[in-house]
Amino acid sequence: MKKTGTILLCGLIGVLAYAAHAVDIAGQWRAEFDTQIGIQKYVFTFKTDGDKLTGKAAAEVNDQKRESDLKEGKLTGDTVSFVEMLDFQGNELRIQYTGKISTNEIAFTREVGDFAKEEFKATRLEPPAATNAAPANLPPEPRAAFGRPIVLGPDDKPAFPEPPAGFASKRDDIQHGKLEMIEYDSKTVGNKRKALVYTPPGYSPETKYPVLYLLHGIGGDEEEWHQHAHPEVILDNLIADKKAVPMIVVMPNGRAQPNDRAEGDVFAAAPAFAVFENDLLKDLIPSIESRFSVKTDREDRALAGLSMGGGQSLNFGLAHLDVFAWIGGFSSAPNTKPPEELVPNPAKAISMLKLLWLSCGDKDGLINFSQRTHAYLKEKNVPHIWQVDSGMHEFPVWKKDLYQFAQLLFR
Repeated sequence: MKKTGTILLCGLIGVLAYAAHAVDIAGQWRAEFDTQIGIQKYVFTFKTDGDKLTGKAAAEVNDQKRESDLKEGKLTGDTVSFVEMLDFQGNELRIQYTGKISTNEIAFTREVGDFAKEEFKATRLEPPAATNAAPANLPPEPRAAFGRPIVLGPDDKPAFPEPPAGFASKRDDIQHGKLEMIEYDSKTVGNKRKALVYTPPGYSPETKYPVLYLLHGIGGDEEEWHQHAHPEVILDNLIADKKAVPMIVVMPNGRAQPNDRAEGDVFAAAPAFAVFENDLLKDLIPSIESRFSVKTDREDRALAGLSMGGGQSLNFGLAHLDVFAWIGGFSSAPNTKPPEELVPNPAKAISMLKLLWLSCGDKDGLINFSQRTHAYLKEKNVPHIWQVDSGMHEFPVWKKDLYQFAQLLFR
């Protein structure tokens, strides 16, 4: 019996040792996935030594390439983990990868500092010799999930019904406004900068108009709203139906640095989004008011934006209630300040705000940033609108936000 027990025990140890043995993933793996800053293409080169992993990550985004060594690589059974370090304005941003391994595929979770969390799949560039199958051509993962847990509360519901069909479709039977790309001198940045300006149907220098400053996200520029949501169409339709006040809409570039193009590693430009506060207040607004026929009281000036631009709108607008009376944050990103910093004086906000709008999609992994602001405002009895729509971190949600928000402005 002792001999049999020894044999069984040895066999069990052997089975457990085999089960714990790391899967061999040496070689190259390819991945392509969508993120806040655009499609990212990766080739990972893995080298293994027992449970240790080394190698390189070669990445391409917006036609910009980079390569980095993998750090802290580890293999445990069918799980792999490693770290990629990214140069972020002279500081190192940590990108953590954790993956589940199958024969020719690794399902990864990717955490980019505190900015974002994505899920994607990597496939072998060359399948094992035993098979002639081509590597899988995987579609990009959805941009919007960010991998963050979403917990909805009783307040997290639509404040408005769905917009009517065709609300964002161009109509031939109505008057149309005009889009114009302008340049203005920025003392803040030290060069000329661009902004796309919508003037409403029938715009006349004899009439004074209120102004909405509409900001883009981290991967966009002054044309992002126009390219993906066509605010000019939404506003034309609302004005024709007398659901919105005729207004000028200014779509600037919120990346206040000499090269403000959305290229390369756009996360590295995040500090420039904070610098835009001065550019907006000291350069852009005075330029608009000198060039167009606009009203210049705070009650005739609104600030709103999506994602990174939503955070800018809350940060800048609530800090300058002497400049903006109408403020909107659509799916505001992690750059949004904590609510206690946004509204340190609730009584002042109550007395000066004409409208404070917060919104997000119910499947957006960044909803917690808006939820915390809503909860604080509710606790402090600061009037605001909290709109939770069906959707992710995407333009179908932001089109509806603009449609509803614009109808409330300047009333």
